[in-house]
Amino acid sequence: MSDSSLTALPVADRPDVAARLRDALLAASFTADGLLDLLGAPAYAALARSETVPALRATRGDTPLELLVRLFLLQQPVSHARVADVLPVGECLEAGWLVRAGQGELAATVDVRPYGGLDGEDWFIVSDLGCAVGGAGGIGSREEGVVLGVGGASTTLAGITVRTPVGSALDLGTGSGIQALHAGRHATRVTATDVNPRALHITALTLALSGAPAADLRQGSLFEPLREGETFDLIVSNPPFVISPGARLTYRDGGMGGDDLCRTIVQQSGERLNEGGFAQFLANWQHVEGEDWQDRLRSWVPRGCDAWIVQREVQDVTQYAELWLRDAGDHRDDPAEYQARYDAWLDEFEARKVKAVGFGWITLRRTDSAEPVVTVEEWPHPVEQPLGDTVRAHFGRLAYLRENDDAALLDEYFRLAQEVVQEQVGLPGAEDPEHVVLRQHRGMRRATTVDTVGAGFAGVCDGTLSAGRILDAIAQLVGEDPVLLRDRTPAQIRLLVEQGFLEPGN
Repeated sequence: MSDSSLTALPVADRPDVAARLRDALLAASFTADGLLDLLGAPAYAALARSETVPALRATRGDTPLELLVRLFLLQQPVSHARVADVLPVGECLEAGWLVRAGQGELAATVDVRPYGGLDGEDWFIVSDLGCAVGGAGGIGSREEGVVLGVGGASTTLAGITVRTPVGSALDLGTGSGIQALHAGRHATRVTATDVNPRALHITALTLALSGAPAADLRQGSLFEPLREGETFDLIVSNPPFVISPGARLTYRDGGMGGDDLCRTIVQQSGERLNEGGFAQFLANWQHVEGEDWQDRLRSWVPRGCDAWIVQREVQDVTQYAELWLRDAGDHRDDPAEYQARYDAWLDEFEARKVKAVGFGWITLRRTDSAEPVVTVEEWPHPVEQPLGDTVRAHFGRLAYLRENDDAALLDEYFRLAQEVVQEQVGLPGAEDPEHVVLRQHRGMRRATTVDTVGAGFAGVCDGTLSAGRILDAIAQLVGEDPVLLRDRTPAQIRLLVEQGFLEPGN
C-alpha cells in the first residue's frame, strides 16, 4: 500500500520555524505537566490510551492551552483568529505544520505530543494524525508508512537504556525519534536509521521541535545504511518485532519469518559495538514446542558479548493474535475477514510449532573476556523505572564476579544494598522460619530465598568485616566447621552479588 492518502508532512529543513513554534508551545504551558494540570489525572491517562472524549470535555474553554490541545492532540479545527493569538500562524502555514480547514479555521497536519524526558525535559514527539499512541481500539490507521508516537514499548526502552556519556549512539528503526531524542542528551553523535523515509522525516521534526541536536538520518533496513566497519558505543532499537503472517504494517511487522528479525538484530549488533559498549533492544521471541526458550535466546547472543535477557511477559498464540489484530483495528472489520486474518495467524504459528510468544528486554555489552556471561531469566514483576543505572550496575557485577575467584570473595568487604528488607515465612509461634526472603525495594525489586546462614551473612555486611571473618563468626555461633562453611557459602555470595543484594565494599 502506498502512502498517498497520508497527510503531507511539514518541511523538516526549517529549524527557525520549529524553534518559534516550540517557544510558543512552551509559553502556553503546552507541556506534560501543563497537560496534567489542565486535564486532570483521569483525562490525561485516557489520552495516553488514545481515548479523547475526557480531554474534549476538559478543553471546552478558550485558553491558549485548550486551543493547542484541541489543535495538536485532538485534531479538531480551531479558529484562525484565535490560533493567531498563540502561534506564528503564517510561518506554520508556510512550513506545513498547519493547513486551512474550512471557513476561517486551521487544522494540524501532524500530532504534536508533549513528552517529559527522564530528567523532566520539555520535549515534543511528532507522529501521524491519530497515531500518537496505541489503544484498545487500534491506532486508527493501516497505512503502510504510518509513523506512531509515544507508546509503552518506547518509554520502556528509554527507561532501561544505560545513560552514560558516549561518543556515538545508533537508534536502529527510529520511528518518531524518541530514542534518538534521549540519546542526544548523552551522546556526542547520534545516528538514526529507518526503512521508512516518512519516519526519518518525522524524526527530524521531533528533534527540531524539541530543541535537540540534529541526528545523522539514514534510510535502509537494519544495519544496511551503516558504513563498513562503523561502530558505536550505544545501540538501541525498538524494532518492528511483531511475529505475524506477512508484513502489513511497517511500524510493527518486521517482514521476516517468525522471530528472525529480532534474532538478526541481536546477532549482527555485536560487530557494531565498541569495546564496553551496550546494545539494548525490545523483542518478541517464539516458544517452540520441544525447545527450551532460554536456549533459543542464548543462541542469539553474538560472540564477545555479555548478555542479560529478561522475559517480562508470555502470551499464548491466541492472546497474541488477538492483541495485534486489535492493534490494527481488524476487530472493527467484517467478521468473516477478521476470522480469516485470525486463522492465518494461527496457521503460521502451527506451521512453526509455536505455542506461545515471549516479550522482553535484551541487553548486550561488548567485552574482551574469553568467558562472556549470558543470563536469561523470567521476571514478570513490577520494577522501578528508569532502570538504566541498574542495567549498568548488573554488567559491572558480572565483570567483578568473573575477575574474582572464591578466595578473593572471602577477602572482600561487602555492603548490603540500600532498601533491602528481610522477610521471614513460617507458622506463627514456630521457633525457626520455614524460609527467609531478602527483598529489594529499588531497581528490579527482586526477591530471593536464603538459608539462615545467608540471611545472617547479609545482615552483617556493612563493609567493616571481610566475608571470611563474618563466616567464621557465624560458624562459631551455629557450631559449624568454619572450613566447611567457607567452602559452601561463596556460591550463595555470588548469587547475592549478581542479583544486586550485596555490593563489594572496596
